Amino acid sequence: MKLIEFFKNAFKDMKKSAKAQHEVDRANFAATKAESKAQLEEAKALGDPARRDAAMQAKRDKEIEEANKRKAAADARIQAAKKN
Repeated sequence: MKLIEFFKNAFKDMKKSAKAQHEVDRANFAATKAESKAQLEEAKALGDPARRDAAMQAKRDKEIEEANKRKAAADARIQAAKKN
């Protein structure tokens, strides 16, 4: 009888595990599907010249801001070096 119970429990555990893995797979599939749709929508948006120009300008503004921060940090280092 113990052997039969062992196999019953083993198959129950396998069934639970398979269901749990199926839920994980479903969630991963839904996330991948949503990411793909987002990429498609972004690509469509960049196809519109006005949107593309706005996105590129925002990117350039961000790069300019970062460059100005680096320049300010370098100027501060220069001033600190001159004082020593």
